[in-house]
Amino acid sequence: MTSEVFIDWGVAARAAKRMVQPGPRVDLAVARAAVAELETAAARAEAYVSEVTGIRHPAYDAPTVVVDRAGWIDVNAQSLGALMSPLIEKITRSSNSTRIGRAIGSRVTGSEAGALLAFMSSRVLGQYDVFGRDGGRLLLVAPNVVDAERKMDVDASDFRLWVCIHEVTHRLQFTANPWLEDYMRGLIAEFVEVSNLDADSMRDQLKQIAASIKTRVADGGDEDAPRGILALVQSPEQRAVLDRMTAAMSLLEGHAEYVMDEVGPDVIPSVAVIRRKFTQRRRGRSPLDRLLRRLLGLDAKMRQYADGRRFVDGVVQQVGMAGFNRVWTSPDTLPSRAELADPAAWIARVRPNGRIEATTEVTDEHGNTTRHYSVPREREHIAMSDEPAGDSEIIIERRVEE
Repeated sequence: MTSEVFIDWGVAARAAKRMVQPGPRVDLAVARAAVAELETAAARAEAYVSEVTGIRHPAYDAPTVVVDRAGWIDVNAQSLGALMSPLIEKITRSSNSTRIGRAIGSRVTGSEAGALLAFMSSRVLGQYDVFGRDGGRLLLVAPNVVDAERKMDVDASDFRLWVCIHEVTHRLQFTANPWLEDYMRGLIAEFVEVSNLDADSMRDQLKQIAASIKTRVADGGDEDAPRGILALVQSPEQRAVLDRMTAAMSLLEGHAEYVMDEVGPDVIPSVAVIRRKFTQRRRGRSPLDRLLRRLLGLDAKMRQYADGRRFVDGVVQQVGMAGFNRVWTSPDTLPSRAELADPAAWIARVRPNGRIEATTEVTDEHGNTTRHYSVPREREHIAMSDEPAGDSEIIIERRVEE
């Protein structure tokens, strides 16, 4: 049994491509030049991302693919079908529908899912598709990049490199830390395990979202809108898993946001202008767009960018990028959702680069400073006396101030 039983993703892809607009009008030569520049920018971005992050790009099989909106739809219909398959199988096992009823229903929900794909395909600039059937790949949606740079009136070459730096950072996160993909897949499997969603609720949510997209009418404004797909997540077990998913995604997005801005004006001369206009663009969505984002749960994604960025800023400011990179050690060093808002709490727990606070600090009349630190023992220790050693070793640092 596959997710086709609940959503016919072939129908979804075909419906989405019928609904989506083709993108801005450009001459063929201009379009080809944009594609070529995006491919070049993605290759150039690797060196800049490594310089900012301090992480070398490992060998990887994740290609860069420049696509149009229809191409993005095809890739994501395939990826979503594979990714959602375990959840959909669990939902449909509890359904009382007949085989014929499920087949008809899958085409209906496929059409409604197509409306979601069409909406997203006109807005996504780029994406690192880590869950694809053929392995990871970096997607750049050329018409959306061109449309955005024209509407914001920013330097095209600068903007294209800026977008590529964001997506290449995502590729580095997963290729340099192979455990991360397994961790994310594990969270999805855990979510499925504790899930008690039912087919009727899922269909109702898809129907509401599709209706809003198709009619382009936002009756009652944002406040009267349904709460979207994430409103179906109700149990404490589901929310606990979702919190860990949110924390991980916020870290990944915030890190990419940090890197794309840290590549300074020597590389992207108009980076400050691009960031200012891009932030205004995110805020300046129409009431309809805000409604659809709420229905899809994308307003939560916008908060991920902000929460993750504040966490990265806070950690790097205190312990530097080398200290921040301790976050990529294992799932245990990822921040919790609470730590995203409290970088100092993450630093105190993880102690990146061995950074700890002195238990005492004394400066004598000659300017000599003595600091005492108590840290957990991490290796075999030969006691200097017969006194019990306890669980900590004492480090004394003395420094004469110049």
